[in-house]
Amino acid sequence: MEESVHITYRRKFLAGLIVTVPVVFTVLVLVGLFKFVDGILSPFFDILLGRHYAGLGFITAVGIVFLIGIVSTNVFGKKLLDLMERIFLNIPVFKSIYTAIKQLVDAFSPESSSAFKRFVIVEYPGPGAHAFGFLTKECTIRSDGREVSLKAVYIPTNNLYLGDIVLLDDRSIVYTDIEIEEGIKIILSGGIAAPSVIVASQPAVKKTLAHDIAASGGGHLR
Repeated sequence: MEESVHITYRRKFLAGLIVTVPVVFTVLVLVGLFKFVDGILSPFFDILLGRHYAGLGFITAVGIVFLIGIVSTNVFGKKLLDLMERIFLNIPVFKSIYTAIKQLVDAFSPESSSAFKRFVIVEYPGPGAHAFGFLTKECTIRSDGREVSLKAVYIPTNNLYLGDIVLLDDRSIVYTDIEIEEGIKIILSGGIAAPSVIVASQPAVKKTLAHDIAASGGGHLR
């Protein structure tokens, strides 16, 4: 009886922990973000108003971002931002940092031509091993009068922000029905958020991949 109570208590505690931990971390991240953004502009208002108002800097920062969004969507605003970007790109150190961050942000923007195109599965890093990745671009390799079409696939190896870029032919890529946003969640969760059944859009390749995965004792495709 005591053992049964102990097991029940442990299960209930773990269930509560599983629910609580994500909530706590989310709150901590939001509070940290709030304090960081608020701390940037708060000193200015402290001097201007003579006292500290918590949250005023954060509200102002949100307003500035919203205003920039409005400006960037009209013709004059776009020209102004393009001019500022050209100025930034002429600053040696700033250029490297700005370019890297902008490309990373653009990758997640659905309106960007350089955004991730599809969430895919490829055989990587070797035979029998498969990895999730993001289709980014199609490249054409020309050699001796011949052309070979290859697809660039970004494979995250450290959460989402670091990874490898591999060039594969279309037959080596399995296109899934998973949206980019869901794919990002899968990567960030370490695969935990991956669905148990993934629908592929290439029957021939899907069958081969499903056979390989089943033979290795892994998941399965439908």
